[in-house]
Amino acid sequence: MPRPPKCRLVTQKPAVTYFKPRGIPLRQLDEVTLTVEGLEAIRLSDLEGLDQDQAASQMGISRQTFGRVLAEARRAVARAIVEGNGLRIEGGHYKFVENCPKNMKLDDWPR
Repeated sequence: MPRPPKCRLVTQKPAVTYFKPRGIPLRQLDEVTLTVEGLEAIRLSDLEGLDQDQAASQMGISRQTFGRVLAEARRAVARAIVEGNGLRIEGGHYKFVENCPKNMKLDDWPR
């Protein structure tokens, strides 16, 4: 029996949960799903510029798991852009952590 997935810590709720190509009705689109923790991985790595060790620590996961989450997220975004699909942001295994200082490490989180 596989091990249950560990919750990833997410500090920002998605501001928008759906993107679609302009001029194509929603009913005609295929969809790609980007998980909430995937969006957080993209935000930390590509927007905030953190390296994988720092970002993994902030999300409370290993660097290897962070790399896997990031690769899946980038693949979903690329598929939506290249194939002209809608991008739905939802789901995953995550826990929102609000009002946390920037660059706080997992060991510093209140349990």
